[in-house]
Amino acid sequence: MEPLTVVNQPHSHRRADRVYPFDASGIAKRFRHAAIFGALNALEPGETMAFFNDHDPLPLLAQIAQHFGDKVRIEYVSRSPEGVQIDFHVQDVQAGA
Repeated sequence: MEPLTVVNQPHSHRRADRVYPFDASGIAKRFRHAAIFGALNALEPGETMAFFNDHDPLPLLAQIAQHFGDKVRIEYVSRSPEGVQIDFHVQDVQAGA
């Protein structure tokens, strides 16, 4: 068996379309909000999280609005019995603007 060669090359993990899918329905409920906030904190202005959940997360949306304010714009894409898709758009908000 040949030894494994590991090449440590820098990579950015960035998508050209700047849209990152996030399916919350596959995350244990007790970890969901922390995972969602972590993902939103990782996004840069101009990037979007295409969020899917098995229900309409109204309490979560209120928490996001309170925590991020104008930095994150919330846009419903679809609502159906199968689930909800929401785009979270991260915006460049100047301090004091």
